[in-house]
Amino acid sequence: MAKVCGICGKGPVFGHNVSHANNKTRKVWYPNLHKIKTLKAGRTIHMKVCSRCLRSGLITKAA
Repeated sequence: MAKVCGICGKGPVFGHNVSHANNKTRKVWYPNLHKIKTLKAGRTIHMKVCSRCLRSGLITKAA
């Protein structure tokens, strides 16, 4: 799955841009993902992880 955090499952959010004249157009907000090497079960794997999971220390980075 693309554009989804491998830890928390955060993904795209859909909505509308609303102009001053109340015109509505489609809008997508994507999570801030980073492709990093992590240690999981003693192995090094690549994961897409959102910045919140990185910042809160939910993963251990591989060297």
